[in-house]
Amino acid sequence: MSTTPGTTTAAAGATPVNWLQAFAPGWFAAVMGTGVLAVTLHFYARLVPALETPAVGLHWLNVVFFVLLAGPWLARWVRHTAAALASLRHPVQAHFYPTFSIALIVLALQFLVFGHHTGVALALWLPGALLTVVFSFAILALVFHGDTVSLEHVTPAMFIPPVGLVVIPVAGAPLAATFGPGWRELALVFNWAALGAGSLLYIGVLGLTMFRYVLGKRVGRPLVPTAWVNLGPLGVIPVSLLNLAEAMPELAAGGVVQVAGLLLWGFGVWWLLMASILTLSAARRGDLPFALSWWAFTFPLGAFVAASWRLGTQLGLAPVVAVGALALALLAGLWLVTLVQTLRGIASGALLRPH
Repeated sequence: MSTTPGTTTAAAGATPVNWLQAFAPGWFAAVMGTGVLAVTLHFYARLVPALETPAVGLHWLNVVFFVLLAGPWLARWVRHTAAALASLRHPVQAHFYPTFSIALIVLALQFLVFGHHTGVALALWLPGALLTVVFSFAILALVFHGDTVSLEHVTPAMFIPPVGLVVIPVAGAPLAATFGPGWRELALVFNWAALGAGSLLYIGVLGLTMFRYVLGKRVGRPLVPTAWVNLGPLGVIPVSLLNLAEAMPELAAGGVVQVAGLLLWGFGVWWLLMASILTLSAARRGDLPFALSWWAFTFPLGAFVAASWRLGTQLGLAPVVAVGALALALLAGLWLVTLVQTLRGIASGALLRPH
């Protein structure tokens, strides 16, 4: 039996119950990736207006994706609670659970970007943010108190819980700015706490994954694309900082936020090239079979594109905007290939079998 989410080991005669029981926690990475593509296309539509139409189309398509996936995800918790809890206790699979709550936050951002629907955005962001915090404690508490985690379980998928925390202010900071006195301050403190926790956890996980890459065995075949997950916090943290600075104008005066954002963006450029090298090397070895983990190519890269746009336009750095445009083209290509492969996997039943 596979130990990682997204693998497609065949099981002849799989029934609908088998499929629901084995529903992978990481399916909502598709919602995350589609949402960030919609938002970044909307950003760059200011330079290329023709991009706005596909951006709006992807926004609504992503709403459909979430609704279709939420049903089986929730039904699994109700009908197959033991299986859902087993995944939560698994040293690798557990880290994919926050994709559900992050997807809610991404949808909240979409409704702010496309139409400024504050009420809808708040209704999505609040449960998403709270559930993200819950997952961050639940997953790490199980890791800290357990004895099942070994070096082979240390993969870039461990970045996902910290990513969830740092994503909270992306939609949370603009929403906080709409609150009245008292609630606004409380919301801003919550967003800062989430960003601080996620940022420092990211540093810890970065050290662990670097140790694995240098001294451990090569990351297994289905999880090769998770090398791209490191781009997630490198892109999201600058955007969250800029959003919080806009909600608290007194922070933006000294330019410290922008300096911090550019430092992380620079590491993002380096890691984008490194992740590409690792992925191409795996492909040459034949170690890049399609799996749900391919969606790891999308959201992290989209977060980097968003940071490139925000930093480049705010600071008047055209080369940063240009790098973001190239990354956006790569994101669109990877998203399309992954979507087509996912639909084929669903049609053939390969992605609906127990793994």
